[in-house]
Amino acid sequence: MTPPDLSALEGWLNLDRRQMLGGLLATGAITAAPGWASSTSPTHSLGDHDMAFFTTKDGTQIFYKDWGPKEAQPIVFHHGWPLSADDWDAQMLFFLDHGFRVVAHDRRGHGRSTQTDTGNDMDTYVADVIEFTDHLDLKNAVHIGHSTGGGEAARYAAQAKLGRVAKAVLVGAIPPIMVKSDKNPHGTPMAVFDGFRSALTANRAQFYLDVASGPFYGFNREGAKVYPGTIQNWWRQGMIGGAKAHYDCIAVFSETDFTEDLKRITVPTIVMHGDDDQVVPIADAAELSIKLLQHGELKVYKGYPHGMLTTHADVLNPDLLAFIKA
Repeated sequence: MTPPDLSALEGWLNLDRRQMLGGLLATGAITAAPGWASSTSPTHSLGDHDMAFFTTKDGTQIFYKDWGPKEAQPIVFHHGWPLSADDWDAQMLFFLDHGFRVVAHDRRGHGRSTQTDTGNDMDTYVADVIEFTDHLDLKNAVHIGHSTGGGEAARYAAQAKLGRVAKAVLVGAIPPIMVKSDKNPHGTPMAVFDGFRSALTANRAQFYLDVASGPFYGFNREGAKVYPGTIQNWWRQGMIGGAKAHYDCIAVFSETDFTEDLKRITVPTIVMHGDDDQVVPIADAAELSIKLLQHGELKVYKGYPHGMLTTHADVLNPDLLAFIKA
């Protein structure tokens, strides 16, 4: 068997193995922490309450969290690839403490939702969100999306029924489109995404560890403070999801064109992006998206990485609150 060509991916990862050594040792070779297994079980119960699932029309079970007073304004969180609703813990706890109703779901094929081998495309993802938010009857909601979830939030905001969406937030988001083409000459080359696919197929566990240890949080930058627990949590979320769905989603986040979606969004929208985002470079994302939005605001964070909602939650959360309350 010919080994996969990962040269483009290795250049993108830009890993400093010596810098990561302490973090990797601290993971204990990624030994599962107590309680992980129970968190993935679709039949797990907490007291008299089962974990919350919503079943879509095609039978897919979508796991979700719905915390806070039901009469409060809802904030709906859309996670990135290949993560889950757990990636929003810092935001959900913050906004719950400020009196909001906070809702987050695991996209199909991700986290605790059904590991689907079909329907792993942006239109189906958004159709699931429409069904799900209609089921919960969420009105006047703020939709916040990160990375791939930013594309999902944008397309949902462009299609949602009147009164469903109050504001939208796109953080380190993939719109308008990531992949390089004649129409998008400054995009990310397809070879990088082909490298994603090869690495996921060859050794998904190691690939996810490399992404979390390197470019996602900027831990590959000189002088970066590395948080082993953050790496481990990213890896944990990724490995809970389905390999087929994650493989399919690489094409979704790299090749989906959100240009028309951005143009159709009528609610106030803030685009938040770190200028050291190595995963979704700002010049081909936020700086183009803001030109397409009807009521858009761009906020750039100097030196912040793609995963800034985790590494800099102390800065991002108050900024999100100020936008929501404005």
